[in-house]
Amino acid sequence: MKSQGVPAKNRERRESLAQDADVAFLDAALAQARDRILAEQAPEGYWCWPLEADCTIPSEYILMMHFMDEIDADLELKLARYIRRRQMEEGGWPLYYDGRFDMSASVKAYYALKLAGDDIHAPHMVRARALILEHGGAARCNVFTRIALAQFGQVPWRAIPFMPVELVLAPRWFPITLSKVSYWSRAVMVPLLGLCSMKVRARNPRGIGIAELFVRPADEELDYFPIRSLMNFFICKVERIGFRLEGAIPRRVRARAMARAEAWIVERLNGTGGLGAIFPAMVNAYEFLAARGYAPDHPLRRDALIAIQKLLLVGDDEAYCQPCVSPIWDTGLVCLALLAVDREGTKEAVNRGLAWMRDRQLLDEPGDWRDSRPNLPGGGWPFQFENSHYPDLDDTSVVAWAMEESHDRTFATSIQRAADWVAGMQSRNGGFASFDVDNTHYHLNEIPFADHGALLDPPTSDVTARCVTLLARATNDDRYRATIERAVQYLRAEQEEHGAWFGRWGTNFIYGTWSVLVGLRAAGIDRDDPAIRAAVRWLNAVQRADGGWGESNDCYHEPATAGMGSRSTAFQTAWALLALLAADEGDSESVRRGVRYLLAHREPGGLWEDVEFTAPGFPRVFYLKYHGYARYFPLWALACYREQAAR
Repeated sequence: MKSQGVPAKNRERRESLAQDADVAFLDAALAQARDRILAEQAPEGYWCWPLEADCTIPSEYILMMHFMDEIDADLELKLARYIRRRQMEEGGWPLYYDGRFDMSASVKAYYALKLAGDDIHAPHMVRARALILEHGGAARCNVFTRIALAQFGQVPWRAIPFMPVELVLAPRWFPITLSKVSYWSRAVMVPLLGLCSMKVRARNPRGIGIAELFVRPADEELDYFPIRSLMNFFICKVERIGFRLEGAIPRRVRARAMARAEAWIVERLNGTGGLGAIFPAMVNAYEFLAARGYAPDHPLRRDALIAIQKLLLVGDDEAYCQPCVSPIWDTGLVCLALLAVDREGTKEAVNRGLAWMRDRQLLDEPGDWRDSRPNLPGGGWPFQFENSHYPDLDDTSVVAWAMEESHDRTFATSIQRAADWVAGMQSRNGGFASFDVDNTHYHLNEIPFADHGALLDPPTSDVTARCVTLLARATNDDRYRATIERAVQYLRAEQEEHGAWFGRWGTNFIYGTWSVLVGLRAAGIDRDDPAIRAAVRWLNAVQRADGGWGESNDCYHEPATAGMGSRSTAFQTAWALLALLAADEGDSESVRRGVRYLLAHREPGGLWEDVEFTAPGFPRVFYLKYHGYARYFPLWALACYREQAAR
């Protein structure tokens, strides 16, 4: 006999839920996690959890203090403790938990500890030095690390690429201009070009060096620029000619370029939000201002230092420095999760979060994106508290999606402005990048300065899918239909042979596949579409024996390990579940096993914790741990499961 008003298929789903994860237990788990997250909302309305990077950032903070001779001994002690704790057993430092040895991170960490007073004969320093030398020594560092070493007098200036400050004067037709590189690159580059052109030396009050980290004396090293390709070979030849001819640059041209760089930086200093709102750019700007004669008590220099200090997280014993902060991103995603859990019970908190974000929408502010879209009205949001020149398409799509999901019409204008701006930022290939349009000048990856491979901001599947999700939900008419269709074609072309999609801003194929499946379904693509079925098969294939999913950052180096890792994680299990639920797989055994994993792996307080780094800042170069990911993504996934099972 059928239950009155409940179709047989839906009743079977509800019974399956009751069998595999008791309904009352699931409801209680969701309520407990919801209440914990609600309690972590800031009085202003936002949510923001720590954003942790590898030891490069705290090491650079110590280097900065010695560069400027502004040493906080207590802070230095706490930063050093953090760096020591993160050392690998073999002796070096990785870019993420359980990662492989990284030369540049290890050299910076070793140098920072030595600056902080660690004895080079201490066991941890001996082990670090031996591993660095085994891998070729400090001469094998990346360009950014060698620039720091040149500033501290540890390598000759010929060890760094010739990147003169005159590049800020380059016309649009020139092979390399500021508009041709990503936002983060130009924010880091402009003050760095000035510092390198001035050959600014670190004050280094204790006169500490690291000659012991070189296999051969730094002045005798010849191979600072290993050839990566044929194009790179010819570019390196031209670059070395430029290096030798730098003295021929007229003084008036250099003075004009330096003034242009200074004006560019000052315009974007962002108050106490900092240049680009990212740590490397902030440090370069602070040091640049000092080199240009700004006194310590000058408002611009003072605010530049405050911006850096605001990134510190200082505990009783340890401290580390965040690369930036993520309040807009965290708040948008938390609102989506809470709306899925309990729309009425979280309404007040969600509305406060959405209202806080509404007031930070960038409408008429100047922005570098206007270089390619000068007539497009603004409407985006940044990633951080303050970053008015650089709204982010990913954040904008999430925030406006959350506003639309709230069904609160007071946000209608914000949603429309956001959707119009996002649609106007589509690249020629149909995809969307994070900050720019058609930032695809791939020849620039061959210049010596770009050995990190992160100079550009090309379209990616994950950001494109998020933009599609917003545009498909933002209006009931066909206003964005052509834009969506082009984006869907781009996503179809980007699907990997095994069925997944690459994740640029989250690790990795699980993240990318979640993003795209949500976007495709929002665009009206049927669950039986071959692309969606292939993605579902891949997710099922990489599910781990314990029911969870886990993918290591190693897959950015070794694509054959896509979907694989040493352990399951709560946040990646949540991404996989959200992907499968988007594909209408709520009654599958894979989903039920994933739900059981999340319910079984909660911490005593009702939330989840993971040690893994959750996202690349730059694949193969820089990784991040969003401390909020293991909190709100599992909550969101379980809530969506409950909703789909109850239909």
